[in-house]
Amino acid sequence: MYKELLEKCEICPHKCKVNRIEGKVGRCKAKDTVKIALYSIHKFEEPCISGNNGSGTVFFSNCNLNCIYCQNYEISQEGKGREISIEELAEIFIEEQRQKADNINLVTPTSYVPQIIEAIKIARKKGLNIPIIYNTNGYEEIETLKMLEGYIDVYLPDLKYYDNELAKKYSNIDNYFEIATKAIKEMYRQVGNPILDDRGIIQKGLMIRHLVLPNNIENSKKILKWLKENIDENVYIDIMAQYFPTYKAKNVQELNRKLNKKEYEEIEDYVYKLDIKNGYMQDLGEHEEEYVPKWED
Repeated sequence: MYKELLEKCEICPHKCKVNRIEGKVGRCKAKDTVKIALYSIHKFEEPCISGNNGSGTVFFSNCNLNCIYCQNYEISQEGKGREISIEELAEIFIEEQRQKADNINLVTPTSYVPQIIEAIKIARKKGLNIPIIYNTNGYEEIETLKMLEGYIDVYLPDLKYYDNELAKKYSNIDNYFEIATKAIKEMYRQVGNPILDDRGIIQKGLMIRHLVLPNNIENSKKILKWLKENIDENVYIDIMAQYFPTYKAKNVQELNRKLNKKEYEEIEDYVYKLDIKNGYMQDLGEHEEEYVPKWED
């Protein structure tokens, strides 16, 4: 069945309609074969994801956005990685579970949803029983998300932009806010509020990330206000301060520096003003080459 979905690809909102089975590529440049850059036990996600054991991440190559500041641009934009079979992907899931990972964390998985579903089916038959996290940029097709119901335990979408002009300028994307917010509501319908086990590790539910960009504090405020007014207060909102200029952003005046302390504190004050109940705020890193994400409750 999954091959039929790739013969006229409409997996994401671009709906390129290309025949990936024949090797044709659309906006995301993904073919019919799964391509991954790496997989590892990652210990620097939010505390309720990484815990003590770490999160079993799988970084998929290619992306349906073209963010000029992408910190993983070699993977997302340049397609760095290797092609693997669906059976190999399933075995990766099993191997990460053997290594005591608390979950399987699918990073930028959108282009490979049909293949991922098949891999999950295989892995579950072999004993996969830890939560599966769908870690996405938020630009998702509702019908594709509906296909994932029952396969994904935790949705971890970005909500990047309130202003669609920014989305076009920085990620070459149209109608981002409308599409991403509808997708987030569908994710919430499927998995609801976060459920944590007795160790504080998330087992099911919705968590939303927002990366704060320099010189774009008002965009962040509008995103946070929308989340406060439109999403259940028990959903976790994770505010990321890890931005540093890389890829094409080095040549964009308003993006060619990290957040400064004033911007960080302005967002921090706004979070308290909104009285956001659940989530994390990332520490402001000092040196990009040494940066390790840290999270505050």
